[in-house]
Formats: sequence, C-alpha cells, structure tokens
Amino acid sequence: MGEKFERHKQPWTSDEIQKLHRLAGKGMSLKAIGKALTRSEESIKGRAKLDGLKVSKLR
Repeated sequence: MGEKFERHKQPWTSDEIQKLHRLAGKGMSLKAIGKALTRSEESIKGRAKLDGLKVSKLR
C-alpha cells in the first residue's frame, strides 16, 4: 500500500474507457487493470459498474 495515484478524481478519457473494456473483456483483475491505467482499484470498479462490465476480483 501507500501507492500514490496522480490521477485522483480525474475524468475518464474515451481512450481509457476503451482500454478498460478491452482489459476487462480479457478477464484481467482489478489490480492489473488499475496498474495498466494508473488508476485505483476503486476507480476501476466504479467505472466498470457504470458501464455494466464484469471485472475479475482476483489479485
């Protein structure tokens, strides 16, 4: 823990949303998607829920 996310509360770009859909479709975990997009797991979870995506909770 203790990681700093520079993008705290930043709006999602269309590129990030497309990447989230692609990575979630591949079955990647919240943690892996978070690292790929440099966003927190909570941010990923919230956006996925908003878009109706299922994201694996595996760590």
